Amino acid sequence: MTAAPADLVLDLTEDERAELAAHEAGRRDRRLGWLLLVAGIVGAVAAVTLLLERIQLLVDPSYIPSCSLNPVLSCGSVMTTEQARVFGFPNPVIGVAAFPAVAVLGAGILAGAVYARWLWAGLQVGVTFGIGFVAWLISQSLYEINALCPYCMVVWVVMVPLFWQVTVRNAEAGVLGAGVARSGAVRVARSWSVLAVVLVYLLVTLLILQRFWDYWSTLL
Repeated sequence: MTAAPADLVLDLTEDERAELAAHEAGRRDRRLGWLLLVAGIVGAVAAVTLLLERIQLLVDPSYIPSCSLNPVLSCGSVMTTEQARVFGFPNPVIGVAAFPAVAVLGAGILAGAVYARWLWAGLQVGVTFGIGFVAWLISQSLYEINALCPYCMVVWVVMVPLFWQVTVRNAEAGVLGAGVARSGAVRVARSWSVLAVVLVYLLVTLLILQRFWDYWSTLL
């Protein structure tokens, strides 16, 4: 079902408008369900793989992780830093716990589940923490550790659209407050969702190119 033209919407009764809005919100939640499912699976695979590599490195300090490809793309250089265990355990443990839950939530939406406001609020807390943690890890990788972890970068990639889409959805649904839901900024954020995510990817890519240009230039 496509969105109704503006002149037809004006002719609808209040109940019909509410039904149309609910239908559109359901369609958006279903698209979000697919994002949660796919991003959750991809993130979980990356986190599990990274954790297994970390365990192997603990067992055998001479082990070279499969994602240590060159001086810049080097999981081994990242895994042994303090930043890789901020909370006293390997960071991938967080992903191993969180991403399967995200995938399950997405599968539930696709199966027709309707979640309570508190669950959406909890998911908002999770993705906000996740994007903040990713932003910090990006800065640490670029300017402190001076190396990149490919599996970590997969997590970076999935966290950006997860945070954006969950936040926009919650803003529209009033989870972030009635004032936010009525804000025109929310509609702009929805309209420019794809561009916003692409711009974040582009910004991080440019930062990586600039930071390690001395190495990348030797490959040209």
